[in-house]
Amino acid sequence: MARYTDASCRLCRRESQKLFLKGERCYSVKCALEKRNYAPGQHGQNRKKISDYGLQLREKQKAKRFYGLLETQFRNTFEKAAKKKGITGENLLVMLETRMDNVVFRMGFASSRKEARQLVTHGHFLVNGKKLDIPSAHVKPGSVVKVKEKSHNSPKFKEIKDMSISVPAWITVNVEKLEGSVLALPRREEIDTPIAEHLIVELYSK
Repeated sequence: MARYTDASCRLCRRESQKLFLKGERCYSVKCALEKRNYAPGQHGQNRKKISDYGLQLREKQKAKRFYGLLETQFRNTFEKAAKKKGITGENLLVMLETRMDNVVFRMGFASSRKEARQLVTHGHFLVNGKKLDIPSAHVKPGSVVKVKEKSHNSPKFKEIKDMSISVPAWITVNVEKLEGSVLALPRREEIDTPIAEHLIVELYSK
């Protein structure tokens, strides 16, 4: 499976926004964006006026990086969203939010989407009692996501039981049991990812 392997902090600096790719580090003074709030590279500090196309491209790149998708994966997701009934941009965000790796992250079982993807791939989770190790799989409303019994003694999941977890309204979590449920598909106002999806639709519509 193809994945981005370069420095994660470069992506935040390129988008001039925290993408929360490194978990707790993103909330500390070690965050690269706090130290160098300009684009990477030798010309990173030269600010230039950006075109309409540039704005659309940057918004698409930001969305890709927030959710950890490569170009082909993101384009395929957009095409599926465009075929669904409703507003294409909102459909896109809902599909991104209901990916297995994002659901695990939203439930607080991982400190970042990157870590969630790794935990899912390593087979730590059950969905409706069945093992699911595909990060891109979509979790449907009514599904129960649970940490496998064998993984409960892992230091990673032991520390979660002592944490206070805040989750979006479309998800519920039982920290003691290390399980959560998807109550419904998220509405646009329940998705706090700072993305202007209409710019992505404009970009792909050209």
